[in-house]
Amino acid sequence: MAELADIPNEFIRNELDEFVERVDERTELIGLYAPAAPHLLEIAAAIISGRHHDADRMTTEALAGGTGALEIMDDGLIAGMALVGIKFRENFIFVPEVLACARAMKSGMAHIEPILSASGVKPLARVIMGTVKGDLHDIGKNLCIMMMRGAGFEVIDLGVDTSADEFIEAVQEHKASLLGMSALLTTTMPNMGHTIEAFIDSDLRDDVKIMVGGAPVTPEFADEMGADAYGDNAVECVEVAKRLAGVGTKTSRAGTGVIDE
Repeated sequence: MAELADIPNEFIRNELDEFVERVDERTELIGLYAPAAPHLLEIAAAIISGRHHDADRMTTEALAGGTGALEIMDDGLIAGMALVGIKFRENFIFVPEVLACARAMKSGMAHIEPILSASGVKPLARVIMGTVKGDLHDIGKNLCIMMMRGAGFEVIDLGVDTSADEFIEAVQEHKASLLGMSALLTTTMPNMGHTIEAFIDSDLRDDVKIMVGGAPVTPEFADEMGADAYGDNAVECVEVAKRLAGVGTKTSRAGTGVIDE
């Protein structure tokens, strides 16, 4: 079994040692980082520290050097965000820092996504995401979308102030199997329930799994609204989406947030 000292990147070793306390997470992350190529750990370190210019440059250099796009994504970009997600969950960093890390990952993914698309790599699932009617907040939603795309989901972003009809039309048009709804305002939370009711009335409820989240949303509210899943922090989005899609989870594909503002 790999140990902390086996990770060949000092910055990542120090980050993991300082910020990851749970034994299972430490073991999993050590198992992820220890066998990774040093140049991919440098990319992961750039993600963790939010250095988007470095992430862009190093991703380009790795591709030019012959490293596969999937390997760069898993062992560099996603691996970096796995630790970022834990730091965010434990309140070691906050939204501005996570957004900087997300920007760094997006810089790298800009080079990876076209290659994956051209190679015919199938997404894990197709997801519709949007903030509900009357709500204009989208920071958490956008972060969640970025992480889900990085983890292998195809995500269609409907933006903010999304009506029930717009959600339904998007699910039908794109034949999506997952739907994510976000709300930050208590006054807009009921629109999650209205949207779910609209899916029931349209005989489409059984065709799509629905996950909800946002600062005022609670597990009890999600249950009352008839949602399939809820997340209260910025670490669970990819794991919840994978569970709903019926695929396994692993740390290298871990993400942040169930649409948490």
